[in-house]
Amino acid sequence: MRPLPSGEGWGEGASVKALIADDEQHLTDDLRRRLTRLWPELEIVATLHDGIAAAEALATLRPDIAFLDIRMPGLSGLDAAQAAPPGCRLVFITAYDDHAVAAFEQAAVDYLLKPVSDERLARCVARLKRHDAAAPDALLAKLQALLNAPAKPEPLRWLRAQVGQTVRLLAVEEVCYFQSADKYTAAYTRDAELLLRTPLKELVTQLDPAEFWQVHRGTLVNVRQIAAARHNLLGRVTLTLRDRPETLAVSRSYAHLFRQM
Repeated sequence: MRPLPSGEGWGEGASVKALIADDEQHLTDDLRRRLTRLWPELEIVATLHDGIAAAEALATLRPDIAFLDIRMPGLSGLDAAQAAPPGCRLVFITAYDDHAVAAFEQAAVDYLLKPVSDERLARCVARLKRHDAAAPDALLAKLQALLNAPAKPEPLRWLRAQVGQTVRLLAVEEVCYFQSADKYTAAYTRDAELLLRTPLKELVTQLDPAEFWQVHRGTLVNVRQIAAARHNLLGRVTLTLRDRPETLAVSRSYAHLFRQM
């Protein structure tokens, strides 16, 4: 079959061949059944359950579309896809994984998340009929690199603070603000000041930037604690907090954060 240029759809009644590869047989059977219902003209030429068999089938059967599970015995779906013929449209199947999904979206490759909903599968079929799904080209190398990149760690949620001879476990959300204190960091809660051994510059990289804003070289503030931002005639900004009596100075470098307050 002649490979179609990107954006050119298959004509009504055209013969279109597809291959499905997933190591879970009940999923391949279910996907085949649902695809047949959504796209009666689609010919499923093979259902495979390991990456090596998928690569061989891609090379010999030369399908127009391949649905490939990312994790399979023998070869991954990405590795098997290297054997796809020119013009073959690829759809990768994956279990729920934020890191993987972000990579698929960044590489502009179509994907299906397990368990695949009827609505999502219907959108995928519509896209394939328009011939919008990605063909095996340089995108595969880009996608492989994105998936192999380390996932961003979860933001810090708990802290260990020294209190006398004991260590207190402190929830990050309890902290009103952090302030650098020599080699330590002071964590101010509603009713206490606790010392942490972690320097402020390390905390900046570990905390959720949507929850804690740096407002000064030595200060991080819990956004939920900001009650008001006061601007004086010289353009300097000070913050009033909900659960602490003191105010916090905002340096000029971070004053833009409070222009609308």
